[in-house]
Amino acid sequence: MLTPLVDDDGAPFWKYAAEGELRVQACADCGELRFPPRPCCPHCRSFATEWRRVSGRGRVWSYVLPHPPLLPDYAEQAPYNVVLVELTDAPHIRLVGNLVTAPGARLDSVPVERIRIGARVRVVFTSTGLPQWVLERP
Repeated sequence: MLTPLVDDDGAPFWKYAAEGELRVQACADCGELRFPPRPCCPHCRSFATEWRRVSGRGRVWSYVLPHPPLLPDYAEQAPYNVVLVELTDAPHIRLVGNLVTAPGARLDSVPVERIRIGARVRVVFTSTGLPQWVLERP
């Protein structure tokens, strides 16, 4: 399975994810939450940064079902879902991931007919710290 490319700005996100925590970058001056991580606050232009834990709850804002041709590491699980999740405690932040039945489950583990825009989800993490999403009401 592919692993994310970690840069300096995003490294804390992946560190916390490996510990089973969903955190997003925040401006230490104005408090604005932001994602993806970046060195400067787009709201007040401050370079002061902190990482805040969020609940890990959200709703499916959108989704797609990729079909072949795909990257070879994912082709055997196609079609699978890729969801865009709007965070409950930061609605302007949306994270991309997969809706699965359990942490580390196959990407095609949730039947397509179960996926709905607006469905409530919560974050789970694979053994390598990759965030995934499960339905709050399976």
